[in-house]
Amino acid sequence: MLSLEPCVKMRKNREVKRLLVWLAMIGVWIVDRLLKVLIQKNFVPGESLKVIPKIFHITYVLNPGAAFGLMAGRTWVFVVTALVVVGGVIYGQFRIPKKEVLLRLAIGMIGGGALGNLYDRLFIGRVVDYIDFQIWPYVFNFADSMIVVGVGLLMLKLYWEEKDHKDVEKELNASSTQE
Repeated sequence: MLSLEPCVKMRKNREVKRLLVWLAMIGVWIVDRLLKVLIQKNFVPGESLKVIPKIFHITYVLNPGAAFGLMAGRTWVFVVTALVVVGGVIYGQFRIPKKEVLLRLAIGMIGGGALGNLYDRLFIGRVVDYIDFQIWPYVFNFADSMIVVGVGLLMLKLYWEEKDHKDVEKELNASSTQE
Protein backbone atom coordinates (compact mmCIF):
# COMPACT_ATOMS: atom_id res chain seq x y z
CA MET A 1 0.00 0.00 0.00
CA LEU A 2 1.26 3.46 -0.90
CA SER A 3 1.75 5.94 1.94
CA LEU A 4 1.40 9.70 1.68
CA GLU A 5 3.36 10.18 4.91
CA PRO A 6 6.67 11.19 3.19
CA CYS A 7 4.82 13.79 1.11
CA VAL A 8 3.10 15.22 4.19
CA LYS A 9 6.45 15.43 6.04
CA MET A 10 8.09 17.19 3.07
CA ARG A 11 5.22 19.68 2.90
CA LYS A 12 5.45 20.38 6.65
CA ASN A 13 9.23 20.85 6.31
CA ARG A 14 8.69 23.39 3.50
CA GLU A 15 6.09 25.21 5.61
CA VAL A 16 8.47 25.43 8.58
CA LYS A 17 11.22 26.77 6.30
CA ARG A 18 8.80 29.32 4.85
CA LEU A 19 7.72 30.40 8.31
CA LEU A 20 11.23 30.33 9.83
CA VAL A 21 11.73 34.09 9.51
CA TRP A 22 8.42 34.75 11.27
CA LEU A 23 8.99 32.09 13.93
CA ALA A 24 12.48 33.41 14.71
CA MET A 25 11.38 37.05 14.71
CA ILE A 26 8.34 36.49 16.93
CA GLY A 27 10.21 34.01 19.15
CA VAL A 28 13.08 36.45 19.75
CA TRP A 29 10.64 39.26 20.47
CA ILE A 30 8.65 37.15 22.98
CA VAL A 31 11.76 35.93 24.84
CA ASP A 32 13.12 39.49 24.88
CA ARG A 33 9.85 40.89 26.27
CA LEU A 34 9.62 38.19 28.95
CA LEU A 35 13.19 38.80 30.11
CA LYS A 36 12.71 42.57 30.18
CA VAL A 37 9.44 42.27 32.12
CA LEU A 38 11.19 40.02 34.66
CA ILE A 39 13.96 42.61 35.06
CA GLN A 40 11.52 45.51 35.38
CA LYS A 41 9.38 43.67 37.95
CA ASN A 42 12.30 42.52 40.11
CA PHE A 43 14.90 45.32 39.86
CA VAL A 44 15.04 49.08 40.09
CA PRO A 45 17.17 50.98 37.56
CA GLY A 46 20.82 50.78 38.58
CA GLU A 47 20.33 47.68 40.72
CA SER A 48 22.76 44.83 40.08
CA LEU A 49 22.78 41.16 41.02
CA LYS A 50 26.14 39.40 41.09
CA VAL A 51 25.60 36.07 39.36
CA ILE A 52 29.31 35.27 38.99
CA PRO A 53 31.22 37.94 40.96
CA LYS A 54 33.59 40.07 38.84
CA ILE A 55 32.49 38.19 35.70
CA PHE A 56 28.71 38.29 35.13
CA HIS A 57 26.05 40.47 36.74
CA ILE A 58 22.44 41.25 35.96
CA THR A 59 22.26 45.04 36.02
CA TYR A 60 19.08 46.95 35.19
CA VAL A 61 19.88 49.95 33.00
CA LEU A 62 17.54 52.16 30.98
CA ASN A 63 19.54 53.02 27.87
CA PRO A 64 18.48 56.23 26.09
CA GLY A 65 20.77 55.58 23.11
CA ALA A 66 21.96 52.83 20.82
CA ALA A 67 24.56 50.18 21.47
CA PHE A 68 26.95 51.30 24.21
CA GLY A 69 24.71 54.32 24.94
CA LEU A 70 25.77 56.09 21.75
CA MET A 71 23.57 58.91 20.42
CA ALA A 72 21.53 59.21 23.61
CA GLY A 73 18.29 61.13 23.20
CA ARG A 74 17.95 60.50 19.45
CA THR A 75 15.08 58.04 19.82
CA TRP A 76 13.54 58.94 16.47
CA VAL A 77 16.71 57.80 14.63
CA PHE A 78 16.49 54.38 16.27
CA VAL A 79 12.74 54.09 15.71
CA VAL A 80 13.16 54.84 11.99
CA THR A 81 16.15 52.48 11.75
CA ALA A 82 14.24 49.66 13.47
CA LEU A 83 11.23 50.19 11.20
CA VAL A 84 13.48 50.03 8.12
CA VAL A 85 15.16 46.85 9.43
CA VAL A 86 11.84 45.16 10.23
CA GLY A 87 10.45 46.27 6.86
CA GLY A 88 13.55 44.84 5.16
CA VAL A 89 13.15 41.56 7.03
CA ILE A 90 9.49 41.29 6.02
CA TYR A 91 10.35 42.11 2.39
CA GLY A 92 13.29 39.69 2.45
CA GLN A 93 11.10 36.94 3.87
CA PHE A 94 9.25 36.81 0.56
CA ARG A 95 12.38 37.10 -1.61
CA ILE A 96 14.70 34.57 0.04
CA PRO A 97 14.38 31.00 -1.28
CA LYS A 98 12.92 28.55 1.23
CA LYS A 99 16.05 26.38 1.05
CA GLU A 100 18.14 29.23 2.55
CA VAL A 101 17.45 28.15 6.13
CA LEU A 102 20.47 29.86 7.72
CA LEU A 103 19.73 33.13 5.94
CA ARG A 104 16.06 32.99 6.94
CA LEU A 105 16.98 32.25 10.57
CA ALA A 106 19.54 35.07 10.64
CA ILE A 107 17.19 37.74 9.31
CA GLY A 108 14.48 36.53 11.69
CA MET A 109 16.85 36.96 14.62
CA ILE A 110 17.84 40.44 13.45
CA GLY A 111 14.20 41.41 12.95
CA GLY A 112 13.19 40.06 16.36
CA GLY A 113 16.01 41.95 18.05
CA ALA A 114 15.04 45.14 16.24
CA LEU A 115 11.39 44.66 17.28
CA GLY A 116 12.38 44.08 20.90
CA ASN A 117 14.30 47.32 21.18
CA LEU A 118 11.73 49.21 19.07
CA TYR A 119 9.01 48.16 21.53
CA ASP A 120 11.06 49.57 24.42
CA ARG A 121 11.68 52.86 22.66
CA LEU A 122 8.02 53.32 21.75
CA PHE A 123 6.46 52.23 25.06
CA ILE A 124 9.15 52.95 27.66
CA GLY A 125 11.13 55.71 25.96
CA ARG A 126 14.42 53.86 26.58
CA VAL A 127 15.79 50.38 26.05
CA VAL A 128 15.89 47.96 28.99
CA ASP A 129 19.41 46.50 29.27
CA TYR A 130 20.49 43.94 31.87
CA ILE A 131 23.28 41.62 30.62
CA ASP A 132 26.44 42.87 32.31
CA PHE A 133 29.74 41.10 31.72
CA GLN A 134 32.21 42.78 34.05
CA ILE A 135 35.08 42.36 31.55
CA TRP A 136 33.17 44.73 29.24
CA PRO A 137 32.06 48.22 30.28
CA TYR A 138 28.63 48.01 28.60
CA VAL A 139 25.28 46.49 29.53
CA PHE A 140 23.09 45.00 26.80
CA ASN A 141 20.03 42.76 26.37
CA PHE A 142 18.78 39.61 24.64
CA ALA A 143 17.54 41.58 21.61
CA ASP A 144 21.01 43.08 21.12
CA SER A 145 22.50 39.59 21.36
CA MET A 146 20.14 38.22 18.72
CA ILE A 147 20.99 41.07 16.36
CA VAL A 148 24.70 40.35 16.79
CA VAL A 149 24.25 36.58 16.38
CA GLY A 150 22.05 37.14 13.31
CA VAL A 151 24.64 39.41 11.71
CA GLY A 152 27.33 36.85 12.61
CA LEU A 153 25.33 34.12 10.86
CA LEU A 154 24.99 36.36 7.78
CA MET A 155 28.73 36.92 7.75
CA LEU A 156 29.36 33.19 8.13
CA LYS A 157 27.00 32.47 5.24
CA LEU A 158 28.77 35.04 3.05
CA TYR A 159 32.13 33.54 3.97
CA TRP A 160 30.97 30.02 3.04
CA GLU A 161 29.51 31.23 -0.26
CA GLU A 162 32.72 33.09 -1.11
CA LYS A 163 34.80 30.05 -0.18
CA ASP A 164 32.61 27.77 -2.29
CA HIS A 165 32.85 30.22 -5.20
CA LYS A 166 36.65 30.27 -4.96
CA ASP A 167 36.80 26.47 -4.75
CA VAL A 168 34.68 26.17 -7.92
CA GLU A 169 36.93 28.72 -9.67
CA LYS A 170 40.03 26.74 -8.68
CA GLU A 171 38.49 23.53 -10.01
CA LEU A 172 37.52 25.22 -13.28
CA ASN A 173 41.01 26.72 -13.66
CA ALA A 174 42.65 23.38 -12.88
CA SER A 175 40.51 21.52 -15.39
CA SER A 176 41.04 24.14 -18.13
CA THR A 177 44.85 24.07 -17.70
CA GLN A 178 44.86 20.25 -17.95
CA GLU A 179 43.15 20.33 -21.35
